[in-house]
Amino acid sequence: MFFDVAQLLAIAGFTYAVVGTVYLWYGLACVPRLGDVVVPDDCGNSQPSRLPVPRVSVIAPACNEAVAIEAAVRGFLALDWPRLEVIVINDRSTDGTAAVLQRLEAEGDARLRVLTIADLPTGWLGKNHANAQGAALAQGEWLLFTDADVQLQPQILAKAMAHAVAEGFDHIAAAPEARLPGGVLSQFALYFALLFSVWARPWAARNPRSRAHVGIGAFNLVRRSVYDAAGGHAAVRLCPDDDLELGRCLKLVGGRQDFVFANGLAAVDWYGSWGEVRRGLMKNLFAGAGYSVPLVLVGAVAQLWLLAWPVPALLLTSGLTWWLNLGILLVLGAQGWFAARCFGGGRYGGWLLPLFAVFGSYLMLRSMALALANGGIEWRGTFYSLAELRGFPRRGK
Repeated sequence: MFFDVAQLLAIAGFTYAVVGTVYLWYGLACVPRLGDVVVPDDCGNSQPSRLPVPRVSVIAPACNEAVAIEAAVRGFLALDWPRLEVIVINDRSTDGTAAVLQRLEAEGDARLRVLTIADLPTGWLGKNHANAQGAALAQGEWLLFTDADVQLQPQILAKAMAHAVAEGFDHIAAAPEARLPGGVLSQFALYFALLFSVWARPWAARNPRSRAHVGIGAFNLVRRSVYDAAGGHAAVRLCPDDDLELGRCLKLVGGRQDFVFANGLAAVDWYGSWGEVRRGLMKNLFAGAGYSVPLVLVGAVAQLWLLAWPVPALLLTSGLTWWLNLGILLVLGAQGWFAARCFGGGRYGGWLLPLFAVFGSYLMLRSMALALANGGIEWRGTFYSLAELRGFPRRGK
């Protein structure tokens, strides 16, 4: 009986792995690479242009980012765009962030504006409030929301704007390279990228008839008029997954959006240790599932069955079941190789997907369990009740 069940699971798992991989490969192969975009000579440089070039406002919240903030801000100011302003929001930092920003501001670059927030109003997550305050201050016709630890290459903004204008998009979400230090940890970004791709189907966001939407916190370039029509960050003020939710709100008001790969143009030092991964993802995973217990349980079980089970199955089964499970593992290895070509990163992450699936399922379940046990989540030193988070009216839902 065990082997009958194991064989059925193997058949279903192998079928899903093959079909899912083909669909995933087709979708990701359709995603444009921002590095391939050709920038017109009239607007792709920091010199005055003969053509009308829209002003772009870079908005970057910073909370305790003293280590990374200077390099990030200098990267923002080096963006190759003739009409640029950079707004950095010091959001209640308790480290040396304020001192670094004060020193940068004293250098006298008129394009840099620093806003300091001392208090967080009720009913807001800190980053969302900071983004909203930055947007209120911004004068740009386009807004680039990014993070204070992101490294941008000078040409990325011109390429993103050229792509948006040429294709008629109102929102460009660019996936950066996620950098993690050495060994197994460096492969973990591929696991997360694959889960994100399966969950969000970002390649379908450009289709106005699809419900798929996208948003990337490291690089969300948005037309100001569409951002305002969508309600801005006030519409997502209690959403930990604010980047994706903002993308959904933009699409609901008719904004056209696209997802692009920014390999070589944007990078972020994602997490420095497994402890940081655990702490960082646990605050988001339950929120990403809409605080739904059934959805978390299904997601954890599906990961363990599809990604983790084939490894012990090689020791516990034989015959056709054994070969099917081996096939699943080979398909997972191919998935990792292809994902590395798209997102960047180590090309051996596919072989480690079973290990990452166990860890990811643990994080999902622990994120849910802690939120339920505590009656809410803690975010940047502020506690938010589940009743408050679940009761927040997400637009269109």
